[in-house]
This record gives sequence, C-alpha cells and structure tokens, in this order.
Amino acid sequence: VPPLLVTLFLLHSCFLQGDGQLREGLTLLKTEFALRLYQSVAAGRNGTNFVISPAGVSLPLEILQFGAEGSTGQQLADALGYTVQDQKVKDFLHTVYATLPNCSQGAEMELACSLFVQVGTPLSPCFVEQVSWWANSSLEPANLSEPNGTATPASAGASRQTAGDGPAGWRGEQAGAASAQLALVSTMSFRGTWRKRFSPTDTKLLPFTCAHGPVLQVPMMHQMAEVNYGQFQDAAGHQVGVLELPYLGSVASLFLVLPCDKDVPLGHIEPHLTAGIIHLWTTSLRRARMDVFLPRFRIQNQFNLKSILNSWGVTDLFDPLKANLKGISGQDGFYVSEAIHNAKIEVLEEGAKASAATALLLLKRSRIPIFKADRPFIIFLREPNTGFVFSIGRVSNPLD
Repeated sequence: VPPLLVTLFLLHSCFLQGDGQLREGLTLLKTEFALRLYQSVAAGRNGTNFVISPAGVSLPLEILQFGAEGSTGQQLADALGYTVQDQKVKDFLHTVYATLPNCSQGAEMELACSLFVQVGTPLSPCFVEQVSWWANSSLEPANLSEPNGTATPASAGASRQTAGDGPAGWRGEQAGAASAQLALVSTMSFRGTWRKRFSPTDTKLLPFTCAHGPVLQVPMMHQMAEVNYGQFQDAAGHQVGVLELPYLGSVASLFLVLPCDKDVPLGHIEPHLTAGIIHLWTTSLRRARMDVFLPRFRIQNQFNLKSILNSWGVTDLFDPLKANLKGISGQDGFYVSEAIHNAKIEVLEEGAKASAATALLLLKRSRIPIFKADRPFIIFLREPNTGFVFSIGRVSNPLD
C-alpha cells in the first residue's frame, strides 16, 4: 500500500478518535508532503544544492482550498493529504501559523504568501476574509495580462487590498476576455541562533567531497558538544547518521542526515525516505558527546510550483477551461496562471561572516565519536511542538 494512502487512513482514524490525535496525524501528512516535495525537486537537480519549504508550498494551496470546488478542490486535497474545509484542521493550522517563531525568540522566520489578482476582478468577501486570517497572506491587485504590467488601484469591492506590482519574475500571458488570472508567490526564510554557538575561531578550511567527485576546501565549523544523535537504517538497509542541532529558545531544530558509508551516494538514500522513517529517527535520538564538523552554507532558490504540481495531478487549477475557483469570485473562468516559491536558509556561526585566516583548530585525540559532514547531506528544519518540517533540502557543495 502506498505510504500516502496509509497516512491518509491514519489521519482519518485520528479524526474519529478526537482532537487528541489530530496533531500526530497532521504531522505525518505534512512530513509525507515534505518528502514528496524533496524527492520531486531532487529528481530534477542531480547532485546540486537546493532547499524548499513544505510550509511555504502548502500555504498557498491551503488558501486556494477556501475557493476551490469540484475536481479542482479534490486535486488540491489529494496533493496536500488534507483539507482546510475540515474545521478541526483549519483551527489547528491557524493556531500553528499564529505561533511561528519571531525575532524576539532567537530566530527570524518569514512565511508569507501573496496572491496577485487581475485588477478589476470582483472577489468574494468571504474569501478575502479567509486570506487575511490565514498566516501572513495578502491579496494584491495587478495587471497580469502584460509582461511588465503595473498595478492599478484596488476596486471598491476589494478595499482591503493594497496596490502593488506583479510578482517578481512574472512573465505574463495574454488572458482571454472571459478569464481572470491569479498568480501565487510564496516565501520562506529562516535564520536562528544556535543553542550552543559555534566559535568563529574554530572554523578552518577542510576538505569536502562533492556529489560528483571533486574535493573542495570549505569553511568547516566545529564544536565539541552534547547533541542528539542516532545511527539508523533506511528501508534499503543503508546506514545513516542523524544529528539534531537545536536553535535558541527551542523554536526549531536543524536535522542533518549523512550516509555512514562514504561510498554510498546520497541519491541511494533519498528514494527510501518516508514519514514513518523520519518520525522514528527524530524520536529515537539519544544524547551523546560528539565532535561536530559542519560546513557553513547558504542556499537560496526559486521554484516553479506549476510544473511540480502538474506532475502530481494538480492540473485543473492552471487550466482556464477546467479550473473551478468559484469560491474566490463567484465567477467561472478564474484560474491560476503562475505559482512561484522562494526559499532560503543560511547556516553559519552566529554573527560570523568569515573566520580568521590564521585560526587553528586543535583537536584532542580521544574516543569521542565524530559527526563530520564532509560529503553531501540532507537537511531539514523541524518545529518541535508540532513536528512540522518547515524546510528541507540537500547540501552537495557548500561553496555554491
């Protein structure tokens, strides 16, 4: 039985058992969604860095569910694994988004979604209210019929909107007279302070073996610390090491997944990741004193969600003739013309942009185990209270 179907069954059972099990069911579904995104992106980016935010991708799909009907709504529910039309799911997710970490908690997290609507399109007051209530979302009128269209003042029927330009990188396409366009732009960024900071003076250039063989000298951070760590097997029997590095205030943790055997490519691990495996790994870690080596890296990229969602069977949404988004404006012919997602993550010593050129790293010879991320590894940023994966990606070359 496909993992997603198993998870859907578990979530349905949780609904029947009551609110106490809702968190566990949604955590499994959102983790499965995160891994499906990861595997879709990894398949098209052989051996390169990337990071994508499952939360940033699910956010606009959740908003669209407020206005989607018929097969369009069903395709969105199938992609997400749940629907916000369920009041329990809706209330729970709203609470989660309302309690995301802010700057005062030692972390900076931005999760936002802008919906650019063809100017002059009447919008349902109910839909406008839902969007304004859902996470950090906004409706922006724009002229989407021209490649460099400029926005015009909002119509009287959507007075809550503010005028703005179309989304960055918007290509534009001439819309038919009977069609109104909607463009989605979601963003997710995170930067936090480690609970135990790396010292810049302990950073030095060390070798990192990239996915396709070249060995580079990269700035490698180091600390000796009490960490959560475990060694596990994936479904194919590959041994992996999993390390958790928490951020200040316990607002999130960065998990690193590294093949134990240097001869096992990361591509042999990726296809076997499931929500059940991730849950087992993150809940089975044990405290251990270790030497931790982690390269500094920064990843920022943009994705065309339209192509990813199309490959998942979400097709009606982007078809002017098939899209059923009557809940947005009460009209036929309303469709999504573009969906763009931006994500970035930065991992470095707190406040340090570069290490001293003369810094020396002195290691005592001991039997303390070592976690050394000197070859491609998987990262995922996880919120501890809900278990939701907010970002997931791959580091194949820290210098890219």
